[in-house]
Parts: sequence; structure tokens; C-alpha cells
Amino acid sequence: MQAGLRILMLLLAVGLVDSTYAGQFFERNDLAIDGYDPIAYFTEMKPVKGSSEFRTDFQGATFHFVSAAHRDTFAANPEKFIPQYGGYCAYGMAKGYKAKIDPAAFTVVNNKLYLNYSEAVRAQWLSDIPGYIRKADANWPGSEKGDRGP
Repeated sequence: MQAGLRILMLLLAVGLVDSTYAGQFFERNDLAIDGYDPIAYFTEMKPVKGSSEFRTDFQGATFHFVSAAHRDTFAANPEKFIPQYGGYCAYGMAKGYKAKIDPAAFTVVNNKLYLNYSEAVRAQWLSDIPGYIRKADANWPGSEKGDRGP
């Protein structure tokens, strides 16, 4: 069995691929990216927890930032910094499902932020980033409205 299929089967078996995450953005604790600062992925190349002191809403989701400067940078051009596929697992979206993410399992490709369920899933994602992006891009339309995709 292919490693990717095994990972997807594992996610399904433990219930981590779930249609209950059916909004525009993946949220945990009522925060996009679980409260991590989306700008930090680009400026520091690592996940950094934001603060409720520096927050803004975008398309109904609340984002936290480490500073007012990060918040203002995001507010000026949120489309540049939001995670792809609403912050759901990019590998899962390539397979046609919305899945939770680990904010530490990320990749920045062509100035776009992609998040994954775990480091193990990220390792699979890294094996064919262009192919998975093509598949996820094809699956995302409709999924962002809450559909589970193909």
C-alpha cells in the first residue's frame, strides 16, 4: 500500500478527517491557525504564537499576531498571507478531504503558506509538492463552502 494511502487511511480511522471542519478557515479554539501568527511563517520561517492583544478578523475568522506591525501588514493584504486551502491540511486537500493541522508542520512555497496535519504527513507532502498542489487546487473549489470534495 502506498505511504500516502496509508496516511489517509490512518487519518480516516482515527477520525481526524472530518466534515465538522466545514467553514472557510480551519479554526481551533475559535482562532485561525490555532492562534499562530501567519506573518511569522514568512518573516521568521517558523510558527510563532500570536497574542489576543494583536488580532484581526478576516472572512469571519480571527487571526492573532505577535505585534501590531504584523497585524497591520496582514490587514493591508490578507490574501498574501492566509494559509492555502483555508488553513486545512494541504495534503488532505490534495486527497479531497479537509483535515486538521499542526501549525508546526508547514511549508512556504512560492510565497504561499501550506499547512499539514503532522510532520509525518508533511514528509509525504514534500515528496511531490507540485503534484499535490495541483490536486489540492483542483479539489479546493467547493470545499471552501463546506463540501468535502471528491
